[in-house]
Order: sequence, then C-alpha cells, then structure tokens
Amino acid sequence: MADPGDVAAGSRTFTHLDEAGRARMVDVGDKEPTRRRAVARSRIEMSPETAAALAGGTVAKGDVLAVARVAGIQAAKRTSELVPLCHPLMLSSVVVDLEVGESHVAVVATAETVERTGVEMEALTACTVAALTVYDMCKSLDRFMVITDVALWEKDGGRSGAWRRDT
Repeated sequence: MADPGDVAAGSRTFTHLDEAGRARMVDVGDKEPTRRRAVARSRIEMSPETAAALAGGTVAKGDVLAVARVAGIQAAKRTSELVPLCHPLMLSSVVVDLEVGESHVAVVATAETVERTGVEMEALTACTVAALTVYDMCKSLDRFMVITDVALWEKDGGRSGAWRRDT
C-alpha cells in the first residue's frame, strides 16, 4: 500500500488523504510542540465615501473596526469547527489589525501558538472573518465592496521553518 504522503501534486503531497484517497485528519501525535506563528492579510475595496465613514466613526452600526477585530479573534479560536480537517489548537495570541485607506481597509491577522501543527489556517480565518465583518457592517453604505487578496504572508516554526511571501 502506498504511503499517504505519496499522493503527489507536483513535488508536494496531499497529507490529508489516505492511501485510498479518502480525507483524513493528519496524525501529529509524534511531533514535538514548537512555537509557531502565521500572518495573513486581506483587503476590502470600497468607495472613498465608505472609507471616510469608517475612518470618521460615523457608520450607523457602530465601531466597525472594533467589532471586526473581535470577530477575527473569535474566528481564529473556532477555526477547527469551521475547517473540517484542522486540529483544534490552544492559541497563545491572536492580533487583528485593520487600517483604513482612501478606498480600502487592509486587514492583517497574526496567530501564535506552541503546538504540534501550524497556525496558518487560524490566521487566514481571522483575517477573512474580520473582512467579512467589515463588509457586513458597511453593506448598507456600499454594496460594491469587494474582499480581495486573502493570503498567507508569513509562517514561522515547525519542521519547515520560516517562510515569507515575496512582495
């Protein structure tokens, strides 16, 4: 029988598939816990008027950036409930930063843990849910908003070490 790691996609393998191609949760029980960190980013494109309302704190639904920050943190903590093959992790830190630009909001989410597996999905989930929250709270002002550029930008820790997206 082939090793589950032999299901190839180019030079990489699909670790979430068993030898028969069925989905499975990867066994990380033999790995040593290490400090791990991941950073994800996204962007919400919007009209300059919507961005000005956000920056000025005049959105009728309240403090959009504060609510989005808390929503992102809460989402990171629930990632394993949302993404079926993710391991539940004890997060040591989640930070969600939002910066209002002239016609956008930039979101940066950083997740950290000391665990046997990475926190990339937690950072991506935090970033995405924060962006969705901005959209939800501003949609009455601007139905043309677009959430873009959701991506992992950095990861540290574990067997594969540090990785950075080229800018």
